[in-house]
Amino acid sequence: MQLPTMPSFSLKGRSALVVGASSGIGTACAVALAEHGAKVTVAARRKEKLEILVDQMKKRNYEVQNLVLDINNVEETKEIISCHSPYDILVNSAGIAKHSASKDTVLEDYDIVMNTNLRGAYFLTQSVSKKLISSKKAGSLINISSQMGLVGGQERAVYCASKHAVEGFTKAMAIELGVHNIRVNTICPTFILTEMTQKTFEVPEKRNWIESKIKIGRIGNVEDIMGAVVYLASDASSLVTGSSLLVDGGWTAG
Repeated sequence: MQLPTMPSFSLKGRSALVVGASSGIGTACAVALAEHGAKVTVAARRKEKLEILVDQMKKRNYEVQNLVLDINNVEETKEIISCHSPYDILVNSAGIAKHSASKDTVLEDYDIVMNTNLRGAYFLTQSVSKKLISSKKAGSLINISSQMGLVGGQERAVYCASKHAVEGFTKAMAIELGVHNIRVNTICPTFILTEMTQKTFEVPEKRNWIESKIKIGRIGNVEDIMGAVVYLASDASSLVTGSSLLVDGGWTAG
């Protein structure tokens, strides 16, 4: 009897681009990939924060460099990606939220959210995939979506719309890119305590509502995403594409 061999979670020899890496989930993803051997390029709009992150990661002997990138500028993003060597792994954690009741949504907030969460994410994923195809390389492309890409949420109509759309193009791209051995997936977190969500948690009734919906009984931390991103980036998930990996404490199960 020949026993099966466990696929590797090692990312040694692979390059990863983590966008939105200057804080929160993006930072956690960058650290997780570097910890497992990837050469990581951390990208975001805020150069100063990237430099601090790179300095901290190098103290752990991670192989890391920074890249100032604003995915809202689609043409510039395309140019930057085309001028770099192909990235084996993409993690797009760039995102923004403008919460309000749907009846109170204003056009400016709608455009801000959609430009980053959907338009920027779409063309970033496209750009990285095109570089992989032209280089005849396999890859794993991961968009940080949300549980709100699968369900609705109060005061989150625009955010939900953007994340539902991310789920849609992820599945469509996965179908098209599979022939090139390029996988496309999403990670869908529940509410994670970050700089962006801090204000929500400071409102007692909102925090109580969130905690009542999470079956595990606690809010999420950025560390909860780290295992998921390593799994999807590695050979351990080589047959996983077009999927949504929920890290939601059971929120959507109910």
